[in-house]
Amino acid sequence: MSNQVLECLKNRRSIKKYKDTPVEKEKLELILEAGTFAPSGKNRQSAVMVCVTDKDQVALLSKMNAEVLGMDSDPFYGAPCVVVVFADSEMFTYIEDGSLVIGNMLNAAHSLGVDSCWIHRARQMFETEKGKELMKKWGLGENYKGIGNCVLGYADCEYPKASARKDDYIIFD
Repeated sequence: MSNQVLECLKNRRSIKKYKDTPVEKEKLELILEAGTFAPSGKNRQSAVMVCVTDKDQVALLSKMNAEVLGMDSDPFYGAPCVVVVFADSEMFTYIEDGSLVIGNMLNAAHSLGVDSCWIHRARQMFETEKGKELMKKWGLGENYKGIGNCVLGYADCEYPKASARKDDYIIFD
């Protein structure tokens, strides 16, 4: 048995090279809306998304992420859009809440023909002085923690094939 949702989940891949083509506003809004419908602990909706499409701001975020790694290459792979997901650390399920938001966005993007990748290190990026300045600019208090970066754009590479699923992924009891 198969359906569109399952096919989307099975076929989405992380893309690591992007064209400089911006994501259309209508598609971007739908992807972000999908993030707002992610499950959250007690439906407290602890996550917040900051959508960045300005080239200079994307470059700044990329540089901040690269500094966490101690490198100077682009960890965002040239993607023209970065959605930074934060969550309120005063909520017990904040990490899970923010992670589910990113998962929803990754899958919604694929369903709309937009490519994506989860880029880690958001927490470390926003523990820096520059990160704290940006959070203040965006109206986020110190209780918010970076969960991850969802980069969005259009692939400038061959679409990756799925890896085989491990044999012991599922255990029935």
